[in-house]
Amino acid sequence: MKKKLLSAVLSVAVVASLLVGCGSDAGTTSSEGASAGGTKVGVSMPTKDLQRWNQDGSNMEAELKAAGYEVDLQYASNDVQTQVSQIENMISSGADVLVIAAIEGSSLGEALDMAKDANIPVIAYDRLLMNSDAVSYYATFDNYMVGTVQGQYVVDTLDLDNAAGPFNLEITAGDPGDNNAGYFFNGAYKVLEPYIESGKLNVVSGQKTFDECATPQWATETAQSRAENILSSNYSDGTNVDVWLCSNDSTALGVENALAANYNGTYPIITGQDCDIENTKNMIAGKQSMSVFKDTRTLASQVVKMVGQILKGETVDVNDTTTYDNGTGVIPSYLCQPVFADVNNYKELLIDSGYYTEDQLK
Repeated sequence: MKKKLLSAVLSVAVVASLLVGCGSDAGTTSSEGASAGGTKVGVSMPTKDLQRWNQDGSNMEAELKAAGYEVDLQYASNDVQTQVSQIENMISSGADVLVIAAIEGSSLGEALDMAKDANIPVIAYDRLLMNSDAVSYYATFDNYMVGTVQGQYVVDTLDLDNAAGPFNLEITAGDPGDNNAGYFFNGAYKVLEPYIESGKLNVVSGQKTFDECATPQWATETAQSRAENILSSNYSDGTNVDVWLCSNDSTALGVENALAANYNGTYPIITGQDCDIENTKNMIAGKQSMSVFKDTRTLASQVVKMVGQILKGETVDVNDTTTYDNGTGVIPSYLCQPVFADVNNYKELLIDSGYYTEDQLK
């Protein structure tokens, strides 16, 4: 009952998220962009290997072009030096603003120094760029809230405040090179920690820290290998794993693959993030319980608006000036609000909103 109530509440909340969460006027109109002719925006994305970055890149490119900007969109194939070179080329070719989703937040120093020397504003996109005073703004979702939503989903679904327990929990976290991964992990762990300390949730493997649970590059294969080791070491005797907290969908997919090959117990609650197509299909099939939905269309719209405000010398919309310190100071940020999708509301959130078609999820 609690799960259904929370799902219903957040289903309503997504409407506000789509219309207000990043600003109902977040998009820049074509007329506003008419004066942008000849202005170039460089957009650096980390990889095409994860579905979400393809969507982010295409959304960003479409919105910027509609606003009248020339767009240089590059994907770096998860290679840091490639990303550095691509950003340097954007600067050399006359980019007026840079939007960067980093592979590793602390590894773009050379390129960011070059941008600063050229007086080019930099917007960190969804991943905070660390240890550089060249970063002007940060646009992302509320990353701590992503973890909080995942943790609360577990609490409500298991009814931890009333159920006797104990329940067995395992955790798969994200990429140590991604500053967001710690926020996801900490947000979820903060919610679940009282139940872990009381013994109602039991981490059978003993792996509770971010470092123990991390998954470099969010790789599905890495998450699967670690999950297989956990299952063979701790659950081969018939012990059930009741919950597997996964920070995103690529790691959740690895856990789901490991469970399919190495586990015969009762199927666990599995969390995720991004509503990737394969994971949404698994959610419909009962192989994944939920995924945090971050509508990248609204994030792209907000960034396009910020780009326009920067270039016009206007006040740039931010709603957080305290949270995200990149090592040189707090970066003014705009945080969009996440919600979760599950089998009860995915049609409303993903299909009715036009994010996916029904055919894509068959």
